[in-house]
Amino acid sequence: MNTLWNYFWPLLAVGPVIGIVAGSIGFRLPPTELKDKLAGVPFAMHDLRRKRWLALGIGAAVAIAAAALWEGPMHAADLFAERVERDARITLNNYEMYQVTAQLHRRPLSRRLILSGPADDFQQSELMRIMALIPGVREARWSGGGGVPLIVESGAATILGFLLGLLLAYLVELRRRYNAQWNW
Repeated sequence: MNTLWNYFWPLLAVGPVIGIVAGSIGFRLPPTELKDKLAGVPFAMHDLRRKRWLALGIGAAVAIAAAALWEGPMHAADLFAERVERDARITLNNYEMYQVTAQLHRRPLSRRLILSGPADDFQQSELMRIMALIPGVREARWSGGGGVPLIVESGAATILGFLLGLLLAYLVELRRRYNAQWNW
């Protein structure tokens, strides 16, 4: 199981799509005839900038909403947690540590694995090291709170894809503007 492939790939795929759509709306300048008409009108370019920022802001909000939908109603986080906890249980069974339990920290869900049960100091340190190697686990601890919430990591992945989409939309718009000067 690979965390990037099993959990984050849809977010990294939908982010650029949203970024390209928002960027193509936000970066498009009006035709030169309209710009010439608006040149004498005060605050006209200010309105165009405001519309640009509005389009980009709505796109970022849609990207974050997509991450929240993926985490919550689409149950991707629950499936991810089940897979990680199942792999942890299999690992503990292979080492014949039947009384030790491993669960991902919940409320909010993070990639920190919390271990509990009877073990001496050597077993605790080695189990933390071994459990941290399970794909999808950021770190393993015997006690303590959670790490970075998975929803924050999901939002960051989606925003990263969104920014990549904005960059692509900007490059396409630069190419369009450059080609627009050659209309002989």
